[in-house]
Amino acid sequence: MTPFAFVYALHLLAALVWVGGMFFAWMVLRPAAVAALEAPARLKLWLEVFPRFFRWVWAAVILLPVTGVGMLHLSFNGMAGAPRYVQVMMGLYVAMLALFLRIQALQLPELRAAVGAEDWPAGGAALGKIRKTVGLNLLIGMALVAFVAARPHW
Repeated sequence: MTPFAFVYALHLLAALVWVGGMFFAWMVLRPAAVAALEAPARLKLWLEVFPRFFRWVWAAVILLPVTGVGMLHLSFNGMAGAPRYVQVMMGLYVAMLALFLRIQALQLPELRAAVGAEDWPAGGAALGKIRKTVGLNLLIGMALVAFVAARPHW
């Protein structure tokens, strides 16, 4: 395996974990939890799910720019030689990172506090905010994957 292939594989795996995890949470876990669990149990479930998933997202958040910079140097001799789609990819990564940090730093503590106080309506509202933020991040992530797969050369 070449150095580029190794770095590229790590990059793809990190993106797959992050975007795939959001897809699973949004499209599979959330509807199943709504169907099977009452609000208190559902909110407690999410408080168990988020830290486990976010450990993997943190790994992706770190690996993506490290491997991205590695590929820039291995393939394009730095940013000056990179095609425009690489710059778009980097910008969308920053947007996704900002949304993730919003959830981690602002919305998740709000959910934790509401569940800790057994304020189920406030917990539901907090979870709703997280759901919307994850939904937006998922849309950006899926658009990013589709965009880069098409690799426009401009």
